[in-house]
Amino acid sequence: MMDAIREFLFPPQCANCEEFGTGLCERCMPRGAAPVIVALPTLGVRAIGAYDGALRRAVLALKDGRRDVAAALGERLAALIPTDALVIPVPTTAVRRRMRGFDGGVLLARIAAHCAGAHVLEALSLATGDAQRGRDRTARLAAHGRFRCATGALAGARVLLLDDVVTTGATLEDCAAALRAAGAIVPQAVTVAAAPNPSQARQASV
Repeated sequence: MMDAIREFLFPPQCANCEEFGTGLCERCMPRGAAPVIVALPTLGVRAIGAYDGALRRAVLALKDGRRDVAAALGERLAALIPTDALVIPVPTTAVRRRMRGFDGGVLLARIAAHCAGAHVLEALSLATGDAQRGRDRTARLAAHGRFRCATGALAGARVLLLDDVVTTGATLEDCAAALRAAGAIVPQAVTVAAAPNPSQARQASV
């Protein structure tokens, strides 16, 4: 009921061109493009695309609390998620969750998993309250131990991490370390966008 009221008062609108109908329209971000592949030290990451243009504006709109954009991005992320995968979202800070009214990573994971026929487990929590946004590359890479696994039922489970953007990869690696300490197998992650990094990212050939 609340979703219907919200959509009536604030109809979905493309974060890039502002056309009504969806949070990110097909003209601005066509579906079916090859994902961007990022190789981190212990993780393979697939992203819908590079963190620029329409996709960058969509991510920023998501960070500003746009649920319609979350829906559009989650539907696109579904194409990168295997059926029956166990998806674990990277959580945001409590401050940002209060500001937005929801956790963007969790909402993305729920939408994407629903569309892909996968499952979501909110297994991670922040061990510290600091955020990566606004830090320079050196500070991001130096941040460790920011997350903890909130469940002990992951021994031997193969999981897929999900986040909005991969930049240095420090957050995803930190999350993977926390999950592996709980016994999980964490080979891959998916994200909405990958920040340009010529030494890491390449366009997928398939």
